[in-house]
Amino acid sequence: MSSFNYRDLQVWQKAMDFVLACYEAAAAFPKMEQYGLSSQLQRAAVSIPANIAEGHGRRHTREFIHHLSIAYGSLMEVETHVQIAQRLNYLKSDRAAHMLESSAEIGRMLNGLTQSLEQRLNASS
Repeated sequence: MSSFNYRDLQVWQKAMDFVLACYEAAAAFPKMEQYGLSSQLQRAAVSIPANIAEGHGRRHTREFIHHLSIAYGSLMEVETHVQIAQRLNYLKSDRAAHMLESSAEIGRMLNGLTQSLEQRLNASS
């Protein structure tokens, strides 16, 4: 899509760090959650940077925007899993709050990138 690599995108870098935080949090969940909430949290978290990368690799800006939308949806899924884990007392409030702050930052970055791409798309029309 462009001359720079998706790994250069700050939102992708932050999303990759967020994946690590989600895996670390999930590792502390009870063993009975290994195939439940832990797995769902991990899969949704991985989906965020994966969709950013996949979208960047597509040929058209509209496709990139579409994949950013999917990444944002996965981000909202992660937030929900974090809140469930907190309610089940699998996550302490401070850790959950930190994860939700990181999520909010990534969300703002995804929205900003999406708006920028939409403006570029509209300017070229």
